[in-house]
Amino acid sequence: MTDKKKSKFVVLGAGSWGTALAILLAKNGHQVSLWTRNEEFAHSLATFRTNDRYLPGIDLPESIHISSDLTELLTDACEILVVVPSSGFRSILETIKPIIPQNSRLVWATKGLEQGSNKLMHEVVNEVLPGLQASAVISGPTFAMEVARGLPTALTVASNSQEYAKFLAACLHNKTFRAYISADVIGVQLGGAIKNVLAIATGIADGLGFGANTRAAVVTRGLAEMIPLGQVLECQRGTFMGLAGLGDLVLTCTDDQSRNRRLGLAIGSGKTLEEALAGIDQVVEGVQTTREVFELAQSFGVEMAIVEQVYRVLYENCPPKEAVHALLEREQKPEIS
Repeated sequence: MTDKKKSKFVVLGAGSWGTALAILLAKNGHQVSLWTRNEEFAHSLATFRTNDRYLPGIDLPESIHISSDLTELLTDACEILVVVPSSGFRSILETIKPIIPQNSRLVWATKGLEQGSNKLMHEVVNEVLPGLQASAVISGPTFAMEVARGLPTALTVASNSQEYAKFLAACLHNKTFRAYISADVIGVQLGGAIKNVLAIATGIADGLGFGANTRAAVVTRGLAEMIPLGQVLECQRGTFMGLAGLGDLVLTCTDDQSRNRRLGLAIGSGKTLEEALAGIDQVVEGVQTTREVFELAQSFGVEMAIVEQVYRVLYENCPPKEAVHALLEREQKPEIS
């Protein structure tokens, strides 16, 4: 196994989460390179050592090498950490495929499903890079700014290789950051995707002024909706009760650092989807993920009532109040069946 104190990480994606992970790994003593496709942005990051667009006020360690040249960064890369939106995930894998060394390993922090195919990211990885030595996903209740500031945080590392999961957990670990390991690659990804849809739902309810009772109900019933889909996909039920499920769900549904929650708040207060997106001015993964999760659930015949109503609001111009009433007027049934 590679010595974690001398590991070379290349982080692909200089948004808030990619930058925060680069900072964490650099502070833990690893050799870290950070890639952004924009040459001008790369120059700004390297010159001023701060990512004012995504993490204002946070200094980048001098040890982080920043570049827009993938060939330069990946020629001898050991660990490749992909932190790009799900919409660009396949594209970046196809771009790096002819560049990466044979012994490199891949880990991703991308949340969501692939647009059009509704595939989870591990399926895309298996299609594009079938010969990888090892791969993993990291997910959980993590706001980038809090990780960058060194506030106490925990997340999950999931891999089909227990050795690689343990290695990555050790690389991430420090006095304020703890990583747990899991073999449930599908469940960890599914939790990280669906929670964004539910955060939009919670934001809509709060934007309508429905209060804490409604918020708690949406979070709890949202969790209940995750589990049947997870069972169809052969996930471990316990995953949804852990950091990548309930933990991430609570985080994004209850704190306004969540872009998905803020989008819901804007829609609930009367803004159109376009106006809400313009006000946030960053990628809001839950918008596209809503369509993908809704279609995935439909394909398996799994009922996801909250997801369905968020889909109606975002894609069928259903008024938010009408969507809420549709949920309340559903046929009564036992809470647990």
